[in-house]
Amino acid sequence: MMLNKALEYSTAYLLLGGNLGNREANLKRAIELVNDKIGNVIAISSLYETAAWGKTNQPAFLNQAVSLQTRLTALEVLERALGIEQELGRVRKDKWGERLIDIDLILFGNEIINIPDKLQVPHPHMQDRKFVMEPLAEIAPEVVHPVLGETILSICHNIEDPLEVKKL
Repeated sequence: MMLNKALEYSTAYLLLGGNLGNREANLKRAIELVNDKIGNVIAISSLYETAAWGKTNQPAFLNQAVSLQTRLTALEVLERALGIEQELGRVRKDKWGERLIDIDLILFGNEIINIPDKLQVPHPHMQDRKFVMEPLAEIAPEVVHPVLGETILSICHNIEDPLEVKKL
């Protein structure tokens, strides 16, 4: 018997970050909203502080990874995450600019999704960025990257990103 896909749960991994306002409070509120609007949060990483990536003349970021169980599709998760960013006051300006909150869908089960200019899962640059991989490795070390075929922990150990990431 086949179950309707809508009745099945998928595990999604999100990276949350921000470098404006009360960064820790913004992350906490974002996680509460993710739990309310997207799915049941099952793991939350420690907080990690990093210098800004890409556009470096701005305040340091706090980042945190979460995993959750959801019945939504990956695209619905993205749309709701963008809604949460807006609800918390994010205004999208510069690609790598300052932000109150940023919520990125990093992994969605073992799915590989490419919707041009909308959604790529796994996140196409996750394996190159310590600020993504270190929090993710804390909560999902044995999860296998669906494209690279390596565990998150293995990728994290071999990353060449020089950006310092400090676990708080």
